[in-house]
Formats: sequence, structure tokens, C-alpha cells
Amino acid sequence: MQRIPDAIQLTDLDDDALADLYAYPAEQEQSWLRVNFVASIDGAVTGAGGVSGALGTPADKRVFHLLRDLCEVVLVGAGTVRAENYGGAHTDPRLRRELFARGIGGHAEGTPPPIAIVTASAALDPGHRVLGTAATPTLILTTAAAPAERVRALTAAGAEVIVIGDEVIEPRAVPAALAARGLRRVLCEGGPQLFGSLAAEGAIDELCLTTAPLLVGGTARRIAVSHQEFALRMNPAHLLIDTDATMLTRWVRA
Repeated sequence: MQRIPDAIQLTDLDDDALADLYAYPAEQEQSWLRVNFVASIDGAVTGAGGVSGALGTPADKRVFHLLRDLCEVVLVGAGTVRAENYGGAHTDPRLRRELFARGIGGHAEGTPPPIAIVTASAALDPGHRVLGTAATPTLILTTAAAPAERVRALTAAGAEVIVIGDEVIEPRAVPAALAARGLRRVLCEGGPQLFGSLAAEGAIDELCLTTAPLLVGGTARRIAVSHQEFALRMNPAHLLIDTDATMLTRWVRA
């Protein structure tokens, strides 16, 4: 029988202890794909205005920034980039160097992780702020069928375009393409369709889920959307609770 972890008060954890809880596997030779989402109690992935930021709490923001400091690349779908008006990742250089020295994440030189955007048709405005505000060049994961003029425009805007399929991007090809560039500690921030496609193929290793103390109603989507149902068994790794009743759970693939 799987043991359910005891709840930990977030306020009892200093930054080092929290980083230890979210550490990536040490001496990692293969890709480790972590997904991070926030949802309401009733399962909505967005709040007022149709964006996930409306569900954010201080606890969620604290973990969100830590997960970016720990990872080597932030993976996201083009639809989420547009809906959430993504910019380049801005992380703490000192902390990333410290995390790297501890062997649990970060970067040796403290540079921010690149944003890797999945779009089979290279459908992203080359003037989008995710390109213009990136300290590390943005990666565009696309297909050979993507219009050449879009690819040229994105490349001219400073992005690195990576072709990983002919017409369709196979979910398992995504972490493999990133690992081939030495980016093995992957943090996927959605959206639901990208997460659903990765989960349906068993391509995720863990889910970090924040439950905001809020009921939303309406027609908001769930955190995972896919064309078919699947059953991917997950085991609980930890449960954190903040003073405002925000719950932060980490689930690892069984």
C-alpha cells in the first residue's frame, strides 16, 4: 500500500529545505520532465480573465520561481505563450549557481533557462515579447512542414528553431530533442493540451500541482486535455500547506 506523506507547513521550510524537496534526480543521464500547474479546488486551470495567474497565491509564486531556478529549460505550448503573454525566464543567478553546486538543478554560470515553445507550424509572432525579453535564446520546437517564411522570421528574431518531426510533433520526441542539447531537467508549464499529449504517451516523470483555495465554476478547462483517456499511475511525493490553505503537491510517476 502506498504511504500518503504527512502534510508539511510551508512556513516551516527555509529556501534550502524547499529546494531539497523539489530537487531533480542527481547524476542525471536521461531527461526528467516535470510539469507544473495551478488549479482551483473545482479543477479550473484558469481564473478571472482566462489566465492561470488569476489563481496564483504567494505559496504558488514561491514554488513557481524555485522550479524555474532548478530547471535547465522551460517547456510550453505556443497557445499558452500567447494566452499568458509569456516573456523570457528571469531567474536568480546566485541561486542557480548554488543549486548547481549542490547537484540538484540550476546552472553552473547562473544563466536563465531558455523557453522552449512547441508549435508544429511555427505559429508565433517574431515580435512577441518571449523572444525580445529572453536573456537566453528561445527555442522553437517545430516540424519540417512549418512555413519557411515563419521559420526565417523567428530565426531573424533570435530564436533557435529545432525541427523534430515531418508534420506532427510526437510527444516523446520533445524531451529527447532537448536532452540532445544537454537540457535534461525539463520544466513544462503547459498548457493543458501539451500536458495531456505528453501524459498520454507516458512522457512525464512528475507533476507539481498547486491547489488554490478558490472555487471558479464557469467553463474553464482541466490541467490536462487529450484526445483519448489514459491511466498514468502517480505516487505522492510530498504535500505542503500554506497559511492561506494553498496546497502544493508533488506526484512522481509510479
